[in-house]
Amino acid sequence: MKIKYVILVSALLISVFAFAQKDQIKAAEKALKSGNPQEAVTILNGAQSLIPNAADAEKAHFYFVNGNAYLELANKKVEEGKNLTLAAKSFQELLAVEKVSGKDKYSAQGTTSIIDIKFKLLNSAIADTKSDKDLEGAQKLYDAYLLDKKDTINLYYAASTYVNAKDYATALKLYEELKTLNYSGKGTSYLATNKLTSQEDQYVTVKERDLAVKLGTHEKPKTEAIPSKRGEIYKNIALILVQDGKIEEAKKAISDARKANPEDNSLLLTEANLYLDTKDFETYKKLVAEALEKNPNDADLVFNLGVLSANAKNRVDAEKYYKRVIEINPKYANAYINLAALKLEDEKVIIDEMNKLGTSAKDMKRYEVLKTQRQDLFKSTIPFLQKAYELDPTNIDVAKTLLNVYSALEMMPESKELKAKIKVLEQK
Repeated sequence: MKIKYVILVSALLISVFAFAQKDQIKAAEKALKSGNPQEAVTILNGAQSLIPNAADAEKAHFYFVNGNAYLELANKKVEEGKNLTLAAKSFQELLAVEKVSGKDKYSAQGTTSIIDIKFKLLNSAIADTKSDKDLEGAQKLYDAYLLDKKDTINLYYAASTYVNAKDYATALKLYEELKTLNYSGKGTSYLATNKLTSQEDQYVTVKERDLAVKLGTHEKPKTEAIPSKRGEIYKNIALILVQDGKIEEAKKAISDARKANPEDNSLLLTEANLYLDTKDFETYKKLVAEALEKNPNDADLVFNLGVLSANAKNRVDAEKYYKRVIEINPKYANAYINLAALKLEDEKVIIDEMNKLGTSAKDMKRYEVLKTQRQDLFKSTIPFLQKAYELDPTNIDVAKTLLNVYSALEMMPESKELKAKIKVLEQK
């Protein structure tokens, strides 16, 4: 008789807990409907300890209300990132419970909410990065990736944003994950100009893009190849390892990457750049020769070799590569810009010497020689700057550099005309 009594008491306790739990969920739901999500969260936190032993139906109901409460807090901009993540976690628990139970009372709404949260996280991350809140933005991008691991580009963006936030340890961890996934990001981008905003919109498929053009909302459709991001990923892994003093690990990481992806030329450039940074110029030259042998007419590759050479203070090779780019592709604006920049580097040397001269006859004579050299230097940059501006008339930096050259050479008509064009650019 005593044993039966104990069992009966236990059953009554479970029943009491179940009623209390249901009441708390209903109270939280009522608070949420009344526009008080914080009160709902507080009520549900009190019921949290009872959930593991609850029936599946109550568990699902709890996670559904809990997810909506956190989502509403996020919508009200209350600790947005944190509450979006908590909401997503709750909805994921909901889906897991209903999958096991075989019931799907809330699953459809939960799935929709998770998708909504993913895009809210992405939009919030973009806003964060525009406000120089890179650390917050990076975390939201990573949380968005965790919600949909098939969308690996968000993992890539998260890693890049952690680099911008100077959280190199976390960035390295994410880059290693991308490496494990063998992520490249290579693909095709389908673009069309939005008639309303004049901005280019990107589409996942050519069918979607062409439909928008057919409906008349978009125009100027074009298709662009998205290059592999493996080179950048391994470059950043190497740079972080170098920064941590792990030079040999960095070299091995790039070497392994090249073995796994022998056709990815960006990795070859990354390896060359690593040996350049570590001042192993002989290995750097060998890799450069290998890159040119593979793709002698790849304008992007040759241009990058020019940049690497310029960074190594090897101006002769840099100029040679930039001119080769122009031979391959006469419309490669950046090659003209960098050629002009190479030549303008000499101006500082001339100016420094001019400033050191005195007023003696000898110094004045030297001053005139230097003045002529400076003018000749400016004149030599004009064809490159003019061509770059012709190819990219919206590039205000190029326009201003050309204007400075015109002004220095007292080319007043050209200066006046260009100044008016720059004014229009700045007003846009």
